[in-house]
Amino acid sequence: MPKKALMSWSGGKDSALALYYALQNPAYTVQHLLTSVNAHYERISMHGVRVALLEAQARRIGLPLTQLRLPEMPSMEEYDHALLATLGGLRAQGVAAAIYGDIFLEDLRAYREQQLARVPLRGEFPLWQRAGADLLREFIDQGFRAIIVCVNERWLDASFCGRLLDRDFLLDLPPGVDPCGENGEYHSFVFEAPYFSSPVLFEKGVLVRRTYAPVAGTAERGPDDPFATGFWYCDLLPAETAG
Repeated sequence: MPKKALMSWSGGKDSALALYYALQNPAYTVQHLLTSVNAHYERISMHGVRVALLEAQARRIGLPLTQLRLPEMPSMEEYDHALLATLGGLRAQGVAAAIYGDIFLEDLRAYREQQLARVPLRGEFPLWQRAGADLLREFIDQGFRAIIVCVNERWLDASFCGRLLDRDFLLDLPPGVDPCGENGEYHSFVFEAPYFSSPVLFEKGVLVRRTYAPVAGTAERGPDDPFATGFWYCDLLPAETAG
């Protein structure tokens, strides 16, 4: 019997491609989407995409969406508590596995597996150690369409924000930038996928630069802190009220 699974869904390209593989895997039946949401701004955590567009994606996929609702800058203790409570609730509904779109960050995978072991759930990583450029080309060739919604200005300038994720984007990436943005160089929003019932309609809004203060009680940021920089966000406005 296939195991019930949840998809850790960010709304972006990596989770979208991981779900594509998971839906074809007879060992699992994906029954839930789980997304971290900034409850203060009603946007997907880190990506900055409005919850209304996240919900539009879920409707087109045809899966129930669970939102892990978090404060603006949660501490690790707050995040872990909320995550384990949410995963435990899904485990009680029969979910046995969690699927992620991670590609090569060993420490992130280890953290996820440690948290899953506490529930317990099995972790699945369909994209693990695949070449980023190959994944991005496959994403495009399979008919996915996405737009860049956030860039880290340490790696990319503001002109990349709001661009379509296509082959020209891949060719224009500066040296040292991972093609899939696995180090946090950029984030995307998928508006069309092979398993969407129809495209998600949106309009591009304003471009906004944001910086993040350290979480209260933590040490000053060093040069390796991923938040010790500025981020550019392209706001996306829903172009529909339903459907």
